[in-house]
Amino acid sequence: MGREMPKVSDCSVSNCAYNSNKACHAMAITVGDEPNDPTCDTFFQSSTHGGAKDATAGVGACKAADCQFNEEFECSAPNIHVGMKEHEPDCLTFQPR
Repeated sequence: MGREMPKVSDCSVSNCAYNSNKACHAMAITVGDEPNDPTCDTFFQSSTHGGAKDATAGVGACKAADCQFNEEFECSAPNIHVGMKEHEPDCLTFQPR
């Protein structure tokens, strides 16, 4: 195996159920596959916060085939940033091939 999941180094999507103090506490997130718009598929809103408070999320899967960091649906970036882009939570680390 040898490869570690890149971490979500910060998340500015404050209305996500997994966000607490600009940190994502899901065990892992999935980055979506809209062309040139890699949304965080794990995002959802809730009045309560969930996830593992002592964990920082990793990138479990990346479906953005047009990203230079995507290697066989795994993210090869050292870490990622998640934030709002045009009213949707996106992977801001996305770089087109």
